[in-house]
Amino acid sequence: MLTRRQFVGTMAAASANAMESPVTYPIFDPHVHVWKADPRFPWAKETTHPPAKDATPEMLLDHMKANGVSRTVLIQVIHYRWDNSYTASVLKQYPQYFRGVARINPEDPAAPDHFQKLVEDSGFLGIRISPSANASGDWIKGPLMAPLFERARKLKRSMNILMPASRIPDVTPLLDKFQDVDVVIDHMADCPLGNEKELGYLTGLKRYPNLFVKVSHTWSLSKQEYPYNDSQALVKAVYDAFGPKRLMWGTDWPIVENSNCTYEKALAMVRDEMTFLNAEDKEWMLSKTVARVFPFA
Repeated sequence: MLTRRQFVGTMAAASANAMESPVTYPIFDPHVHVWKADPRFPWAKETTHPPAKDATPEMLLDHMKANGVSRTVLIQVIHYRWDNSYTASVLKQYPQYFRGVARINPEDPAAPDHFQKLVEDSGFLGIRISPSANASGDWIKGPLMAPLFERARKLKRSMNILMPASRIPDVTPLLDKFQDVDVVIDHMADCPLGNEKELGYLTGLKRYPNLFVKVSHTWSLSKQEYPYNDSQALVKAVYDAFGPKRLMWGTDWPIVENSNCTYEKALAMVRDEMTFLNAEDKEWMLSKTVARVFPFA
């Protein structure tokens, strides 16, 4: 039989476990976009349908403040294509809150030099390339990629890749050659739920120690309502393969608002809903992994 003291102690421990532990570390969001309809920063000529609403840094800062997010990585949005001027202006305006990942034209032989200039002039922490699944993305297998990865190695900056999981086999020769370059796979490669072949492509990347995966787009991949249990099964498989130290969350704001999700829910998915994550896992995915790849200091 429990003594009164043992009973009180047991109930206190149970109560403590039932309560959500307060977050004692800074939360960093490694994936957002900003843009603004402004003649000083025109849309690219390819942008025939510009966004109907602005997504300004001030709007983003409001979301960050409301959700306890300390700092954020701005990913150059496709509406501007290779002109990173607007993102660079935001980095200059709010250096205490933001770091940036730029876009460059991967089919331009001068891309490595453009990459270096963006780093030197505006402090970008990496670049993003986006090979599509169809033939228009076959440049990922071409001769211009090795010099680009080589420059990333020299600059000690990351390569961020937005691609469908079906493209992963075309990227692995580069990963084999540049294993010391930090590579970030955006949105879990948008791996289709239930596609074991493509999931195998993604989890097979665990053999590259400097490769990281963003746990994002759970809301767009899911066929269910929040908290997207079917997508959580995908995250669990990725977690089992890579471990928390090579995973990072991300909101993909404001794109996340085009779905039945929100900035708040994108954070809560990892912080509150993924019950297979322990407190240390969450600290890595919400903070430490992001800071490892995208240092804010």
